[in-house]
Parts: sequence; C-alpha cells; structure tokens
Amino acid sequence: MTNAYRQAQDKDSNKDSDTLLLLYSVAFQGRVYLPVPAAEAIINGPQSLTINNNNDHEGSLRSASPKVHKFSVFEELLLSFSVQANVKVICDNKVGGDTISTVHGLRVISMAWVILGHTCITTFKYSDNMEYRKVVEKKFLFQTITNGAFSVDTFFFMGGLLVSFLYFRTNAKGDLNKLTQGTRGIVAGGLKFIGLLMYRFCRLTAPYMFVLGVVQVTMKWFHSNSVFEPPTADHYNCPNYWWRNFLYINTLFPVDQMCMIWSWYVADDTQFYVIGAVILVLATNHFKIATFLMTTLLLSSWLTTGYIALINNHMPSSDDPLALFDKIYDKPWTRLGPYFIGMSVGYFLFKTDCKIKMSKTTICVGWLLSSACLLSLLYGLYEAELSPIMAAAYSSLSHSLWALALSWIVVACSTGYGGYVNSILSAPILYPISRITYCAYLLHPLIIRLTAMNLDSPFHLGKYTMMITFLGVLVLSYVLSFIISVSFEAPIVTMLKILSPKKRKCIQ
Repeated sequence: MTNAYRQAQDKDSNKDSDTLLLLYSVAFQGRVYLPVPAAEAIINGPQSLTINNNNDHEGSLRSASPKVHKFSVFEELLLSFSVQANVKVICDNKVGGDTISTVHGLRVISMAWVILGHTCITTFKYSDNMEYRKVVEKKFLFQTITNGAFSVDTFFFMGGLLVSFLYFRTNAKGDLNKLTQGTRGIVAGGLKFIGLLMYRFCRLTAPYMFVLGVVQVTMKWFHSNSVFEPPTADHYNCPNYWWRNFLYINTLFPVDQMCMIWSWYVADDTQFYVIGAVILVLATNHFKIATFLMTTLLLSSWLTTGYIALINNHMPSSDDPLALFDKIYDKPWTRLGPYFIGMSVGYFLFKTDCKIKMSKTTICVGWLLSSACLLSLLYGLYEAELSPIMAAAYSSLSHSLWALALSWIVVACSTGYGGYVNSILSAPILYPISRITYCAYLLHPLIIRLTAMNLDSPFHLGKYTMMITFLGVLVLSYVLSFIISVSFEAPIVTMLKILSPKKRKCIQ
C-alpha cells in the first residue's frame, strides 16, 4: 500500500493525475483500519465528483474522477468509536496472513472450559447439598473440572506462541525499524521494548479497569443487600488495592488482598509478556544469549515449583486444585513453562514459514503421542496415589507437558497436517467468538456471582441444574463481552493502529 501511495505522489504532476489519484484512493482505502464503505470513507458521494475541463480546446470533457478525502489523525481517532465499524471488525470471518488460525479454536474451547470450572466452584459454595459434591468428585469425568487449570496453560501457551511468531515476522519485514528511527544497539532495543510494552498496556487496560469498577460497585452492593456473603472481599480489596491490578503486579501479593481474584491470569500473562519481550528483543542480535536466558528461566521455574510442592506435601491427585493457590497456582515463577514453550513454537513456525514435510509415520506418531499426553494429564491420576517425589515432579512438569502436547497440534495444523482437527479449530464461525475472549474472561466470574447472589436460597446441586447454569453463564458472558469489546477493546486496538509509526508514515 505504501508503494502505491508513493507512486501517486511522484507522478502527481503528470497529465494522467486524475487516474493516478483514483488509484491512490484505492491504495489509501486499504490502509484505513476501519472497514468503512468506500463511499463513506474515501469518496464523499456524488457531490465530490468534479469535471476536468482542462482540454476544452479539444472539444471534449475528461471523465469525472472522485475527490479523495484524507482523514486527519483526529478524524480517524473519532471513527475508532464507530459501533458499526467495530462490529464489522469483530464479526469478520477472515483472518490476516500473519495469524495462526488454529489458536482461534483453542481459545474458544479453553474459554468454555474456564467458565465451566468457575461455574462449578461458585455454585458449590452456594449450595445446600454439599455432600453431592463429594459424590460427583469421585466420578471419572469430573477430572475434567478438577484439572481445569490446564485450560489456563493453553492460554499461556497461545500467548507466547503469538508474541514470538508475530514479533519475528514483523521484525523480518522491517516494520519495527519505524520504532527505532535509525538508532542501533541498546537504544534501538530499548525503543522496541518500550513500544511492545506500551501497546500491551494500552490494549488490555481499558476493558480491564472498566470491569474492575463494575466488580467493586456490585460486590459492595451485594455485601450489604444479599443473603449471602461475597465469595471474596472485593468490596474491600478493590478500593484499596486496585492499583496493583492497574500495574499488573497483584499476583506478587497475598491472595487475600487480591481484587478480582481471577485477574491473576492477566497479571501473570503480562509479566510473562514483559520477560518475553526482553528475550525477543535480545534475540534479534544475540540469539544464543536469549536462548540461554530462556532455558535458564525455564529450568528455574521447574525446580522452584517442584521444591514448593515437595515441602508443602502437595498431592495433585487428591488435593483441591486451588489448595496451594497462594504458593503455586497463581505465582508467575511456577506457571512460566507453557509461555516459553509457546514462544519456542512461534519461532519454529517463523523459521520454517509454516512449511514442513513429514512422513505419514511421523504424522501418525505425533498425533498419537499428543493425544496420549493430553488424556493422561487429564485423567491419568484418577484414584492414583503418588509418592512425594513423584507428586512434586508432576506439579512441576505437567503444565509444560500440556503445552508440548499442544505444540504438535498447532504445528501440524499450521503446516497442512491437521485434517479434520484443523478444520474444526480454524472454522471461520469461531473467529468472532475468539476475538471477544479477553472480555469474556474478565466478565464471566461476575456473571456467575450475580447469578448466585441474587438468589434468596442456596442452589440445590444436580447435573441438570449445573448444565443449565453453565450454558446460561456462557451465553450471557459472551453477549455482554461483545458489548464491552465494541465499546472499549476494539476502539483502543484501532487507535493503536492509527497511531503506530508505520501507519503515520503511510498517511503523512
């Protein structure tokens, strides 16, 4: 698009300037990030048509050409809040060439899994037949709920995958040079790091802080008016400790001081992003050093997690999965493995350009090993008794093994060996749902709490009650998340694209 723009500038003085101007308008239309119709975004309707009478001495009129309207920065920023445009962006059934489409399906499945687990945890707390929980937890398939922590590992894995893959592709195209403005060495690396960090902060914070404010107000109201006590002290913690959420450091403090306890994932993922950004910037010119740093941190995470599990006698097969929430579950140094594995896979796909030749034997073995690993992690500990050493090893390595099994799925699907699995995970119908997953994650625990705390009597647990509650929360979470995404997330993303150095150079 930039080449078309430059050609239009260089030849502006030629006799065929009207034709070139029309070509330029087409090129510029492609640079507008809001999917506004051409008649509205570039051409001001029939009134903008002009007649060129420069050749009246020849007795003929030149064909009419449209007048091109260049948006100012302020106008483009205003258009970022267009509801119609943002809805079209979210509901678009296409993805860019630099996107790994498989992650959309993994994201939707994982989000449904997260909502299922949180629905069970909350309804169990507000039920009148707690003995039913003991019966249900002994069933084989309930391990899907007990081991729901792996759904979060899927998100960590995808986060590292996309950050690494998109960074190396963007850097290879030279687009990151717009941030460095000709600088080199430490200064250039610092500018890249700041650019990555600022984009992340602006991208996440607006919907995050909005939902945090809603949580604070609603939980304070329910604390005074509901027949039940809120499950956590958000009515107290949010007014006092909201700044920890704003800085994404709330997992570095005790869990009993945490506002929006489910926001631990957002904090950890952001902290991983900061570490990953340092490694990626370093890898641009010092790949071996970056590899050594990442390997060291990964090994340290495994050893630290195993040690904490061992000294606390943590037994993954029987303990409540949240039993060591403040020591293992939410701490970044114990959950780092899947993110780094995702970063490694992202680099691998970049280097191979998603083109790998594999034999049928390799494909079959890969799918068998991946499936066996995933199923073993989910259901392999059913009624199993582990020794303290084996339990510590499982706590330390299981999350990374889950990410390794997912690595095969992503690699196979991205290189043409996914078959029906890729068709399902990359189905265009999932793209809109995937795009609002972040807001759905922020919002769904609040929906669950509102459902429970508006009751005047406890839940009576049963499989149909749980099923109906889960489906209701799932649908309502995504409906409201769509509204929040259109109002906050999509406008911010569009404005960041407008203000990016690459964009500014194209329209100056």
